[in-house]
Amino acid sequence: MLLRSQNNPVITREMIPAISPHLVDVSSVFNPGAVKIDDTIHLLLRVQNRGRETFTMHSTSKDGINFTIEHKSALFSNLDQCSDTIYHIYDPRITMLDSTIYIIFAIDTDKGCRLGLFTADDFSVLDFHGFISDNDSRNGVLFPEKIRDQYVLLERPNNASLENGPTSGDSIILSSSLDLVHWIQQKVLCSGRPHYWDERIGSGPPPVKTRDGWLHIYHGIATHFASSNIYQAGVMLLDLDDPSIVKARSRYNILEPRELYELTGQVPNVVFPSGMIVMDVDSDGFASPDSDVYVYYGAADTTVGLATTTINELVQDCYADRYYDHQ
Repeated sequence: MLLRSQNNPVITREMIPAISPHLVDVSSVFNPGAVKIDDTIHLLLRVQNRGRETFTMHSTSKDGINFTIEHKSALFSNLDQCSDTIYHIYDPRITMLDSTIYIIFAIDTDKGCRLGLFTADDFSVLDFHGFISDNDSRNGVLFPEKIRDQYVLLERPNNASLENGPTSGDSIILSSSLDLVHWIQQKVLCSGRPHYWDERIGSGPPPVKTRDGWLHIYHGIATHFASSNIYQAGVMLLDLDDPSIVKARSRYNILEPRELYELTGQVPNVVFPSGMIVMDVDSDGFASPDSDVYVYYGAADTTVGLATTTINELVQDCYADRYYDHQ
């Protein structure tokens, strides 16, 4: 299971630079996207001000624990090509593919939540390339390489409402594209398991390539408690050549809300994994089995937490009970 950093939460609202007039004494910072470039870890932070307006801020770290946050919010370019009214752009998932930094954001519009594709050079300006989902969808993550000459995406259509909560979904869908613009939903990858810890599900960070398969951390929501929905993290293993095949899926969660900063906040009882850094990758592009893994997550929609593990441990978590029905 994931081990929390002793420095948690690693980023709090008090660390966000005061930038007048919008970002003064902000309310929260959470759900970061993450990528490692050379020897630097980059996080894109979801920041909410006291008006509950959403901003994206860039932060960097050499050790993955102590972060420097830029004294400005990121700018979004080309949004004028969108005819819909945009309210919030949030929950970035970052993928490095063919030396290009791709970022998929959830975008709240007057027509529902859509997935938006962006690219970045230095994270100060994020270039919008259009919507890649026609219907209400969230938790879009792009694979870091083409498979069978196609781009591959995981997404979670929003087709159900949580009690006293947002619209959610209970299935992760695998989609493919030839051009990163036009996408076709190919298959339901996996669904929630009623009455257990992951009744509703959605992708966490983008999948990581290992010798055992594509390793994918996801979030699950237990909805059957009278007082609260409980957000937790699990892991699954997808076939390398055909990622629509789930080889194994953790029976148990690998992280659940236990600490005070996870139990109390804007949304209580939440750990929401959104960024994953693999420290060691071999010459063929596979994550090294003994590599340390840093997982960044939103805690109670209020702060950023860090939990660590290894590739081997995550693979073993997928097979914790090989006789359990992973579908």
